[in-house]
Amino acid sequence: MKKDAQYDFLKYWRVIRYFYKAKYNLGQGDMDMLLFLYSEKYFTKDTYDKFNQVLIWDKNRFNRLKAKGWIVLFRKGGGKLKSLYDLSYKSKRMILEMYKKLNGEELMPTSPCYNPIFREKVPYSHIVYRNMIKEMNEATKQLLHQPPEL
Repeated sequence: MKKDAQYDFLKYWRVIRYFYKAKYNLGQGDMDMLLFLYSEKYFTKDTYDKFNQVLIWDKNRFNRLKAKGWIVLFRKGGGKLKSLYDLSYKSKRMILEMYKKLNGEELMPTSPCYNPIFREKVPYSHIVYRNMIKEMNEATKQLLHQPPEL
């Protein structure tokens, strides 16, 4: 099967995921849930619970994501109406940035102000990912400066 560069956007998924987990102090299940809910216009707790079944069990995830401003109440329920929720602006912005980085449209930040992986006195794993981010940014720069194919 011929390799198609058009579908090579997940190459750095692990690095990008690590960055966002470190930057926002999110767990893998939290990130997976936010990514699932991103395509939902509005959602009920039932929709949330349905996808939550495939994640690592965490009974406090919904309330924690709500308390930290990742999920917001769109419409309060009452009577026969269920409450509707939406992802916050912060959530939507983070996921859009993630997609742009995966698609090679944006570089990963390397300033310690914007990327906790580049701070001093970090765990060894941060240093390993820091090196990968530098390599990833170089590859992305080359892609961004390529002339378009005819």
